[in-house]
Amino acid sequence: MSLPQRIAITGASGLIGTALVGHLKSEGHTVQRLVRRPVVGPDEIQWDPQTGYVDIEALRGVDAVIHLAGVGVGDKRWTKKYKSEILNSRLLGTTAIAHAVAEVKPQLFISASAIGWYGESGNRAVVESDRVGDDFLAAVCREWEGAADLATGTRLVKIRTGLVLDPTGGALGKMLPLFRLGLGGKLGSGKQWWSWITLHDVIRAITFILENPISGPVNLTSPNPVTNQEFTSALARAMHRPALFPAPAIALKIALGGFSSEVLGSKKVVPQALTDAGFTWDYPHITSALTALVEE
Repeated sequence: MSLPQRIAITGASGLIGTALVGHLKSEGHTVQRLVRRPVVGPDEIQWDPQTGYVDIEALRGVDAVIHLAGVGVGDKRWTKKYKSEILNSRLLGTTAIAHAVAEVKPQLFISASAIGWYGESGNRAVVESDRVGDDFLAAVCREWEGAADLATGTRLVKIRTGLVLDPTGGALGKMLPLFRLGLGGKLGSGKQWWSWITLHDVIRAITFILENPISGPVNLTSPNPVTNQEFTSALARAMHRPALFPAPAIALKIALGGFSSEVLGSKKVVPQALTDAGFTWDYPHITSALTALVEE
C-alpha cells in the first residue's frame, strides 16, 4: 500500500464513488467529498459545476483529485433535453474541476470518461490509441476528455469505463430481477460485444493508478469482452435460470429510445494500458465474475 494520501472526489455518492470512498478510507487515506450544498464537516469541499465554483482554498494540499460526477446516460430516455443534460453535466463539471486542479496542482488528476469514446466498433478490438467514434456518446466523450485536458501541470489519467457490474446498481442491478423470474435473455441479436468490468476491479484499478505512474487514457474493462449472448447465458447459468426470452431490437428501441444504441451497439474494448502496466484482474472472466456477484 502507498503512503496515506489526501484525496478529493466528485461523484462520491454514485455507484463507483461510494465504493471508492469506502475502500480508500479503509486503506488509511483521507477522503474529502466535493458536494454542491453547504459543507457540514471537514471531509467535504463545496463546489457548483453549473457556475464553475470550486472552493480552491479547501482543495489546496490534496495529493489527488478523482472526478467521477455526471448524470447517468441510461437513467432516462434520450430526449433532446436529456442529451443536453448528459453533455453539460460532464462538460461544465469537468471544466470547473480541471481549472481548480490547474491552480492547486495535485500530483494526480483522474477524470472519468467512458468506452463510448470509441463509438461502434463491431467485431474490431479497440485500445486506448484508437480514434474517437462518430456517434452521440463519442462526441460527449471527446468534449469531456477535452475539458479534462485543461488540468495542466499534473499527471492526468482519463478512465474510460466499460459496463460496471455490481448487483447493487448499474446494468446488472436492472437485469437481475428479470433473470430471477426466468424472464431474461439476449438483447437484440446477441452478437454485439459488451466490454465489462466488476465494480471490485474498478476500485482496484483506480487504486493501482494512484500508486503507479500511468498517464493518459486508460480503459477500465476486463481483458475478456464477451458478446451479449455470452453475457446473458453466463448470467442465467450463475442464477440457475433459463435465458429464454430475447428482447427484440425493435422493442428495445421503443422502450429505451436513443439509449438503445448503447445496448444494441458493439464495443470490443481491450485494456491495453492496464495490461502493459502490470495490473491483474481478480475477475477477468465473465463466468466467475457473475457467479461471484450473484452469490454475494
